[in-house]
Amino acid sequence: MIELRTPSEIDAMRPAGRFVAEVLATLRDDTKVGTNLLSIDKRAHEMIRKAGAESCYIDYHPSFGASPFGKVICTSINDAVLHGLPHDYTLRDGDLVSLDFAVSVDGWVADSAVSFVVGSPRDEDLALIDMTERALDAAIGAAVTGGRIGDISHAVAEVARADGYSINTDFGGHGVGRTMHGDPHVPNDGKPNRGYPLRPGLVIALEPWFLQSTDELVTDPDGWTLRSADGSRGAHAEHTVAITEDGPLILTDRSFLGVA
Repeated sequence: MIELRTPSEIDAMRPAGRFVAEVLATLRDDTKVGTNLLSIDKRAHEMIRKAGAESCYIDYHPSFGASPFGKVICTSINDAVLHGLPHDYTLRDGDLVSLDFAVSVDGWVADSAVSFVVGSPRDEDLALIDMTERALDAAIGAAVTGGRIGDISHAVAEVARADGYSINTDFGGHGVGRTMHGDPHVPNDGKPNRGYPLRPGLVIALEPWFLQSTDELVTDPDGWTLRSADGSRGAHAEHTVAITEDGPLILTDRSFLGVA
């Protein structure tokens, strides 16, 4: 069921969005060559406890997951792009890192993701990250009253195809509110002027993600981590966005922290 939020409910979602933004900015700044993925999860867990927030991941067990996730953040590295389960891995020079984080604060959820390279980056990784972020910007720009879900999906796909990337629609954006995943589904490809109408009060997580040379995924033995079928690298960008009469409101915007 698709739920529309009142202006006061959207205001109540702001603390969750701000907290998610702060955590991702902190973790991105702290994550270096030599950082262990379990240390990233531990730091995120500490910040959740200190803030009195609640993880959306630790007990999460959807039909596609092998078991409850058991950690509080997704850490996808190199050819892993989604649902990366933190494990005992120490980051190396040039690793491409995607962090995906969602929590509930006072009963309201926010969800966001960021990708970056530790150490010396490859040009092709920077190009992939840049395209993914531009696709997210395009999605947000299309998230306006009077449009439709297909307009958002089409905006994402146009950016990706212009740069020569293929698109997987198995996983994409989604409604956000009292729970992390709700209706509507927002695929990363679609036709304009199709789908659910965009109305004030709709809150959605928009999340373009792409792989360098394929759109096929395989699942790790951990039952969670999704990797490219051909070993090429992936990038993921996500914001929680509220549609308002005044335009899209990015609840997980990190710009107030002086970072993108």
